[in-house]
Amino acid sequence: MRGTTKLVGVIGFPVEHSLSPPMHNAAFAQLGLDWAYVAYRVEPQRLAEAIRGLVALGLVGLNVTIPHKQAAAELVDELDPAARALGSVNTIHNVEGRLRGHSTDGPGFVRSVEETGATLPGKVVTLIGAGGSARAVAHALVSAGVAELTLAARRPEKAEEVAALVTEHTGRPVGVVDLASPAARETVLRSDLVIDSTSVGMHPNVEVPPVVPVDWLRPGQLVCDLTYNPRETCLLRAARAAGAEALDGTGMLVHQGAIAFEIWTGIEAPVETMRRALLAALG
Repeated sequence: MRGTTKLVGVIGFPVEHSLSPPMHNAAFAQLGLDWAYVAYRVEPQRLAEAIRGLVALGLVGLNVTIPHKQAAAELVDELDPAARALGSVNTIHNVEGRLRGHSTDGPGFVRSVEETGATLPGKVVTLIGAGGSARAVAHALVSAGVAELTLAARRPEKAEEVAALVTEHTGRPVGVVDLASPAARETVLRSDLVIDSTSVGMHPNVEVPPVVPVDWLRPGQLVCDLTYNPRETCLLRAARAAGAEALDGTGMLVHQGAIAFEIWTGIEAPVETMRRALLAALG
């Protein structure tokens, strides 16, 4: 790094596990950009200081990860439509001292699906889970024009909250089904796209039953697990056993980062370079 190096980074607590630095720094090197990406460990009580420091130090931007995404949305000057709807940001852009908050998780997921050759308009989708990732993905799916979206959760009251939020900001109805109910199997079976946004099967708890059993899945479906460690989760093994296509979470991680890269630099991201760096970091 030099005095002219442009800085970006990620803030979280903890943040040592972040895979974003190798991914972005590989992209900068590939394009010959004098930029650097650094991970910053920021405790929740110091978040406001850190975000003010972004402007004072002249950083171009930051990614925001757990547990700061919602609090950071209250500390920026403006929000993109997705970030405003979700009340959370994962990317901040410093534009001449004015901070713009973005949410790239949902659009990143949409890009990861599209690069498989699948299209979203007109599709029937079941999204399992009702956490922060589910909120971002649900909003992006409806915005992308899916015909029908149903949230399936073990706590349907949480799913109802997510559905109401998405409907409020898009004007589109979103269904909810109790994952433990008999109706859940039929909902999943008739879906073109099935997405698991829960932590079931995530490292280190990899040897667990999938969130839906293999006989809920069928050929012709695309089954996505947002988990990327391990890449081959119990759900994706079940999907392949059922004859469905399987998609792991690395694509979403790469593409949400690529969108942030493009926001900061104004340059098309070298997606394959970022993907190779991510997979190398995962081991």
